[in-house]
Amino acid sequence: MRKCFAQAVIRTEREFMAIGKVYLVGGGPGDPGLISVRGVECLKLADEVLYDGLVNPLLLRHTKAHCERTCRSDGPAGRILKQDEINQRLVDAALAGKTVVRLKGGDPFIFGRGSEEAACLRKHGIEYEIVPGITAATAAGEYAGFSLTHRESASMVTFVTGHEAPDKSDAAIDYSQLAALPGTLVFYMGLNQLPRISASLLQHGKRSDTPTAVISRATTPDQRTVVAPLVEIANAVAQAKFHAPSLIIVGDCVRQRDELAWFEDRPLFGQRIGITRPADQAQPQIDRSIELGAQPVLIPAIRIAPIDDWTTVDNTLQRLSEFDWLIFTSVNGVHALLDRLWELGGDARQLAGLRIATIGTSTSEALADYHLRADLVPGEFRAEALAEALAPHVNGQRILWARASRGREVLPRELQRSGATIEELVVYQNLDAQSLSDEALAALGAGELNWIGLSSPSIARRIAELLPESARAKFGSSLRIATISPVTSAAAREAGLPVHAEATTYTWDGIFDAIKSCVHG
Repeated sequence: MRKCFAQAVIRTEREFMAIGKVYLVGGGPGDPGLISVRGVECLKLADEVLYDGLVNPLLLRHTKAHCERTCRSDGPAGRILKQDEINQRLVDAALAGKTVVRLKGGDPFIFGRGSEEAACLRKHGIEYEIVPGITAATAAGEYAGFSLTHRESASMVTFVTGHEAPDKSDAAIDYSQLAALPGTLVFYMGLNQLPRISASLLQHGKRSDTPTAVISRATTPDQRTVVAPLVEIANAVAQAKFHAPSLIIVGDCVRQRDELAWFEDRPLFGQRIGITRPADQAQPQIDRSIELGAQPVLIPAIRIAPIDDWTTVDNTLQRLSEFDWLIFTSVNGVHALLDRLWELGGDARQLAGLRIATIGTSTSEALADYHLRADLVPGEFRAEALAEALAPHVNGQRILWARASRGREVLPRELQRSGATIEELVVYQNLDAQSLSDEALAALGAGELNWIGLSSPSIARRIAELLPESARAKFGSSLRIATISPVTSAAAREAGLPVHAEATTYTWDGIFDAIKSCVHG
């Protein structure tokens, strides 16, 4: 009787338990910019994300959820979760009331087994939504420089799996029909079967000179493309030593590549660049790296944190009228001070009697978010230039500098020499990262990082402390350093790091320009 009562209580609790929802999201083919807006919205909603090995990890920056890869490291060799394990994880998480994103490479329903996952969710009464993604075929063709359809050469396109389910008793692919089709053929997951696929097409009458392309790791900085006649494509790809994932595209559309190729021509294509900014502030550099064709690798050397005690800041904000100038030398300083002013019930009117000086266009642009304009921005983005530009204007005046918990002491020294009284106000903490990320260590260990960008002396010193000796051995061969300014270069060299490129404009765009100049001679 007790047992029955307990079971009844459990059933009642489950009836009233809120069941979560699962989003089956296509993450696109590799370029992190190719996920849909809806896909990003789902990631922001998620409590848990289960993602495929082909998903670009940069997409996970859109979520704060717990993330698990279906390719796990259980044991030395690791393993891939079986489909029934994935299905069960989705069901269990949803029954626990969680919002779940199943993030899949490409599109979830194009050779993605998303329909199997949807059927399992429906069987268990779990609500789900399917978010389409850009499938690898269309993206690979367009990034390689050809259109899968064309009104003059290809009125149809056929998607074919190059790797059928191993438990099928009979092959479902009829190569006699495929060979007779007049349009474009696209084989997914067929790299290891390429000799058999090409031989089967030739055997059933496909012209031996049919243009054929194999595209490896499409839409990423590792993209490589081989074009050859159908009869020669298997040997050409074997010589190129391609890796999965790769797609095989057969048809006259491949001829367009000579005229339309664009992706592999970008100035930093194939370069891997270490971004050392704090991870939550690196999005502009990530976007710029990708735009230039490079692969950004996050190597945060520092982190930005709020100060522990706001008492001094709050008291200072109550007497802003005592100052003549307000100086910001970073975006972080702008946000920290002005956000705190707002939290205390103030706004930009409290700055009415102040003139504002900044270092750099980014800092000036941050002011614009608060509908403020800088009165003075030096032509060079460094403290010495700001002190020199302020010198004629500050004799006998009081200056408030909103600064980090650490940094160079050039401004106080030089402005005092100009007759100013400067008060330094720490509004945020600049802290060292405790270690390099797993992604960074993996890239360094594999020799897959080409550049590390250093954007401040403190970052240079911390990277020098964190870099393993195995990475230092690669300097000058596979790994190089680019700095944002002469001051940062000096700090890097003092810490034992060689400098291979130095920006002439003291911004991250300047770092990218310096890398471009070095790469292209």
